[in-house]
This record gives sequence, C-alpha cells and structure tokens, in this order.
Amino acid sequence: MTDTPVMLVTGGSRGIGAAVCLLAARNGWRVAVNYASNAQAAEAVVEKIKAAGGDATAIKGDVGNAADIDAMFAAVDRHFGRLDALVNNAGIVDMPQRVDEMSVERLERMMRINVTGSILCAGHAVRRMSTKHGGKGGAIVNISSMAAIIGSPAQYVDYAASKGAIDTLTVGLSREVAAEGVRVNAIRPGVIETDIHASGGLPDRARDMAPNIPMQRPGQAQEVADAVLYLLSPGASYITGAILNVSGGR
Repeated sequence: MTDTPVMLVTGGSRGIGAAVCLLAARNGWRVAVNYASNAQAAEAVVEKIKAAGGDATAIKGDVGNAADIDAMFAAVDRHFGRLDALVNNAGIVDMPQRVDEMSVERLERMMRINVTGSILCAGHAVRRMSTKHGGKGGAIVNISSMAAIIGSPAQYVDYAASKGAIDTLTVGLSREVAAEGVRVNAIRPGVIETDIHASGGLPDRARDMAPNIPMQRPGQAQEVADAVLYLLSPGASYITGAILNVSGGR
C-alpha cells in the first residue's frame, strides 16, 4: 500500500475539489482532502472514498494562513509519508463589485488566499517531490479560471487578476522545476455548475451564462476533474507549463 501515490487537494470538500478527490481515489490515488471550515463536507468525501475501498483523510487548513499551510503538509507527511501530486484548487470569489469600489481588505484577502496560498503550497510540494530535495518527482495542477483571460469586468476583476497570477505561476514554476522531475500545469475552468457562484452572490450565474457559452451549457465539476487527472497521469508525462481551457469554447 505504501507504493500507492498520494495526492493533496486544497479546497477538496466541495465543487471541483471534491470531484477531483473522488476521481483520484477511483484512479488509485490515496487522497488528502483539505478543507478550511466545513469538516462535515470533507468527511463526507473521505467516507465516499473509503466506502469504495480507497484511502483518504481530511485535513483542516486555511490556505490564506501560512501556519495552517505548514501544518497541512506536516499532516500529509504524518498520515501518508509521501506526496506525489498537489492540486492547488482552494480559492475564493467575492461579491460583484467595480474596481473603484473595492476595499484594501477585500483585495488583500483575495490575493492572500488565491495567490500567496497557492504559491506557498506549491513550494511545500516542490520541497517534497523535487529530485533536488531528494524526492522522486511528481506533478502540480493549479486551478486557474477563464476569468484570467476575460477579466470579469463589473463582476470581480480582482478574482480575474488573481487567476492571471496563477497562470504566470504555472509557466514560471514549470520551467524552474522541469529538470527536477516535477511537472506543473494548470486548468482554466469556464462557467462550472458549483456553489462558488452562490458565495459570490450569484447563485444562478451558471445557468444564466449558458447562452453566452458556445456549447450552450455550463460545465460540470466532473468534467474539470477529468482534465486534472489527465494532467497528473503518466499519459501527460511530456506536458509541463500547459494551461488547458475547460470552458465549453468560451
């Protein structure tokens, strides 16, 4: 069992993160399901994995807090003794607002969770996986957004900017660690039917946006998870620094 690879998914208790955790387990991964506050949701994902014969554990930690990130990776070390993949999925949106209305508190929270947290998590993963640090290699998939390209005017330009930073992190880090056995790629989801829209005050956004999507429908979390698992698989062994749009053509 110790030869079974281990994946950490930040924000793994719901939406895209939960779909990634469940699919990873079905594909033979042991899974660390990170969550910030909803222990019940994370445990529900863990129980589904265990019921299907997989191995998973829930790990509390706010990626907006550096000490929590340190503790989260220490918990992975204790429970599994190795790390082979990181999915940088945790992230937030905020209420629709113009840039000239945004507070510094909103901006600092957005960047701390979506950008700084992702970079710190990537650093921890590299220290465990890179051959430079004695690791055996591995892979990172960062969850970006089509907002990075579209800019999300009059909704959340700050969120879009944070995801633009994730795109740049993906390209730069991929080149930095390419010779050390670590691949780094990203997924840009389009409009996906998850509860992140409700957290931004737009619960019907996915359905409302459907006419603007070339495929005329929002995506499902499972469709993003399929792309993530592909980028983490041996079938993607020569892919690094790639950013894959999963957006229905939007």
